[in-house]
Amino acid sequence: MNRIVVLLARILLGLIFAGLGMNGFVPFMPNPPSIPPTAAAFAGAMAASHFSYFVFGVQVLSGVLLLVNRYVPLALVSLAGVIANILAFHITMWPATLIPMPIIVTVLWLIVAWPLRAHFAPLFTAKP
Repeated sequence: MNRIVVLLARILLGLIFAGLGMNGFVPFMPNPPSIPPTAAAFAGAMAASHFSYFVFGVQVLSGVLLLVNRYVPLALVSLAGVIANILAFHITMWPATLIPMPIIVTVLWLIVAWPLRAHFAPLFTAKP
């Protein structure tokens, strides 16, 4: 894959997650106008339990690691869990918003992770 495409994907992915993660701590973006009841209940439970701070912290840390090009495999593994949950949330609770952002973030993640796939190979060994 073209190095420039991977570089741009890494920077864009880092900006998205650093920015959206920071929005969880210091809200600067407006909330969506109408959220389905199930999605609102889920988001409310995350906020009430303060679990959202953990998720937003992982997003910010991983986004910054991608932006500074340090520990990129660690950032990608951390974001894999976040992205899987984002996809599950949108597929099950708010399918109308699956396109574009969750799909774009998933594609960006795949573009950045593909050249580093050798770093992830040990994760798929049956026995250490």
